[in-house]
This record gives sequence, structure tokens and C-alpha cells, in this order.
Amino acid sequence: MQAGDVQIRIPRKLYDEIEKRVKKSGGEFKDVRDYVEFVLSEVVKEDEETEAPYTPEEEEEIKRRLKALGYI
Repeated sequence: MQAGDVQIRIPRKLYDEIEKRVKKSGGEFKDVRDYVEFVLSEVVKEDEETEAPYTPEEEEEIKRRLKALGYI
């Protein structure tokens, strides 16, 4: 384990499945740790991207402008 890392425990069955995927990846992932780190990073990134693109105030301003232009 590298400095600054923490240990996470997962069921052996899940570990074995991930290990199979690592082997099938054709070298894209060097080990289970690399695969898990990639997947968790993608999940966190995806979660951050799904946040509302506009604040409620911005949405109201957009609606006001669209209404002024006759779109709504």
C-alpha cells in the first residue's frame, strides 16, 4: 500500500470477478487495485457530472428570457 492510501475490504467472490476482468483487459489494468481505483474514480466523476447544470436562480432567469422572446 502506498502512503496516503486506505484499505477497503470486499468479498472474495467480488475480488475474484474483478481479477478475471483484469486478466481479460489485455493489460489495460495491471492489477485489481488499479481496476477498482479506475471504476471508483469514474463513478465519482459521473456523480459530479449529474449535478444540476443551473442553479434555481439561473433557471428562473432563463425562463424569464425565453418568455420575453415568446418561446414560452
